[in-house]
Amino acid sequence: MGSRTIGAVALMLLAATTAGAQDAKTVISNSAKAMGVDSVTSVSYFGVAANYNLGQNSNASNPWPRQNLNDYVRAIDFAQPASRATAVTYAMPPQGNPASMGQFQQNITPAQAAWGQQLEIWITPWGFLKGAAANSATSRATGSGANRQYVVTWSPAAPKSPGGQPYKLVGYINVQSNLVDKVETWLEHPIYGDMLVSTSYSGYRDSNGLKFPAEIRQTRAGWPSFDMFVQGATANPANLQALLTPPAPPAGGAGGPPGGAPQVGSEKLADGVYRITGGYVALAVEFADHILLFEPGPQSEARGKAIIAEAKRVIPNKPIRYGIVSHHHADHTSGLAAPVAEGITLVMHEANKAYFDKWLNAPRTLAPDAIATSGKKPVIEAVGDKRVFTDGNRTVEVHAMKGIAHADGLLVAYLPKEGIVAYADMFNMPAPNTPPPAVGMFTHVAMADNFERLGFKYNTLVSVHAPAPDRPITKADFYATIPGRPVP
Repeated sequence: MGSRTIGAVALMLLAATTAGAQDAKTVISNSAKAMGVDSVTSVSYFGVAANYNLGQNSNASNPWPRQNLNDYVRAIDFAQPASRATAVTYAMPPQGNPASMGQFQQNITPAQAAWGQQLEIWITPWGFLKGAAANSATSRATGSGANRQYVVTWSPAAPKSPGGQPYKLVGYINVQSNLVDKVETWLEHPIYGDMLVSTSYSGYRDSNGLKFPAEIRQTRAGWPSFDMFVQGATANPANLQALLTPPAPPAGGAGGPPGGAPQVGSEKLADGVYRITGGYVALAVEFADHILLFEPGPQSEARGKAIIAEAKRVIPNKPIRYGIVSHHHADHTSGLAAPVAEGITLVMHEANKAYFDKWLNAPRTLAPDAIATSGKKPVIEAVGDKRVFTDGNRTVEVHAMKGIAHADGLLVAYLPKEGIVAYADMFNMPAPNTPPPAVGMFTHVAMADNFERLGFKYNTLVSVHAPAPDRPITKADFYATIPGRPVP
């Protein structure tokens, strides 16, 4: 090869290297525009998630145990940087023990500078792009065709690893869409050494110009460590400070003490109508010759038995004929063995009947419950959009909710004469002196839409999840959490 040819090749390589260094800014800028993050200083997003307990598997070759995180909300302030995530946890109990409900909370402040905390901010697609723009990122292309990606790499100025090396983030940006597909970083671990933390993002949706992934999947050391189905996101949320501020520790929680009998109580809402308290709330309604229960078997078999006993105490000498199951989630159905053993007909949405027909008839030899010991077979009746129970004097209407992301086949009970609605999971009353949930963040707006669509005339709301303090909710209470929406 001649000297002129060698010189030309060298110039081409130098030009390519220089173009690649410059191109990182273009790649990041184009992705930031596509993602809608140019003017974003903070975000919040919410949905249903799960954590996995790192290293706590029963077999080293198996995935780590999963912990569901319901009502998961994360807020991030990139300027501080700071973040807070909250969720409700639910643990399936061993046979004979009550269900375990808890609160998940993760607070990350500038003072908590360890990379194990800070990476939660910068591995998000928005945080990755903002960090890349500020920290001398490099870029290269990989793959071909539809699989072609820009690989962008950058290191934060701080913190440094214990060995003094900078941490590194590597992001994969889709060439066609300019959206962030995946972000990787490494974290020290006493067993796994330089542990790869890899987070993928897919199914992007738009929220007023902000692109957010519908699904997040994270692995650590190759195993699932965090999953999330994102239901919505907000750029620069107006209630950022409230989202980032931890509440004072609660004085106590609902439910019985661990390993003990569930607490139980009741209050009379109207003639023949009782709200059963002490854990997940149920509603007992007296008819001429029987009792109807809304939410007959939440949390655990012990809780289901306690609800049944209290219903019989306040409405004596009548059998419980029907139990309305609000929806299929385990924390609302883990106690269904109790009503089945009592001979109570379960009424649920048609979308859930086949599921419970199968599983409530499954063998129960390893941990015999009330179904196994009673010898009773479950009796299940399905509801479509509506079913009416009446004895000519008392009426209970059961309606299916529409457009509720939380669960298909979500049922509510409406007592038109008494002006009472019993429901589950669509809305939890905020604690006193706390801001209301952001409009659109949870399903309380859709709940109001449904009730107005159905023409409910009510003043009292009975939530399966008791508000703080434990009490029924008035219609005025409910609409006060939806600013600007008049009480119909």
